[in-house]
Amino acid sequence: MILSVSGIEFAYNSRPVLDGVTFELHKGQILGILGKNGAGKSTLLKCLNGILQAHRGTVFLNNQDIRHLRGDEIARMVGYVPQRYGNEPLTVYDAVLLGRRPHIRWTATRRDLEVVDAVLSLMRLKAFALRPVNELSGGEAQKVIIARALAQEPELLLLDEPLSNLDLGNQVEVMQLMKRAVRERDLTAILSLHDVNTALRFADRFLLLKEGRVHAFATRETLSAAIIEEVYGVRVLLQEIQGYPVMVPWPRPFESQPLKEHIDAI
Repeated sequence: MILSVSGIEFAYNSRPVLDGVTFELHKGQILGILGKNGAGKSTLLKCLNGILQAHRGTVFLNNQDIRHLRGDEIARMVGYVPQRYGNEPLTVYDAVLLGRRPHIRWTATRRDLEVVDAVLSLMRLKAFALRPVNELSGGEAQKVIIARALAQEPELLLLDEPLSNLDLGNQVEVMQLMKRAVRERDLTAILSLHDVNTALRFADRFLLLKEGRVHAFATRETLSAAIIEEVYGVRVLLQEIQGYPVMVPWPRPFESQPLKEHIDAI
């Protein structure tokens, strides 16, 4: 088991955000964190790598309490891709090389450069190595940020809404590359996502948060339409298309009325 989370509580000032979050994750799994805006998804990720200190509860990485680990020790085990990132003038190569900082003592070694080259190949960024990051498209820049996290050679990868502001093609490519990296490097990944169908397509486990609490911790087999409706307040159907589960919002009876009847009702 790579991650054990028990009873995590967190509040901003006096406003509770996380309340007793508990779950465990094994090596090689991909966990999708789902829930409405404000459910605590981003806050939970920051508690998992020590950016935020939980007010109560524990987080164990490889059986080590993160409260007793230095920042560089956590960074060697956990790669973090934030929801927002700077518009960097660095080249792609230098931006990814920054991911080696937890390992570099005085100067980059041949090993560090080999890791960067391998990650650039994995994320299909070789052709952009000398391009400034701030001249890239949104999808290309997002791949650079993920590549930087992979260059840390972490065991656990945390991604906070990695598909924000990406078009459909870039969303699919980024998720396919991320899943490939997890499989080839034997990583564990946790992603906070808005799109339930993306989670269904790429994740193995699902943590559904509702008002800061764990409403369900499910597998593909146990995640149900009822659970999704309870979390999002939207009636849905779960179907399988060519072997992949797909969620379809299903209108309630009043939503099937003609538009004119809705207007008349108002």
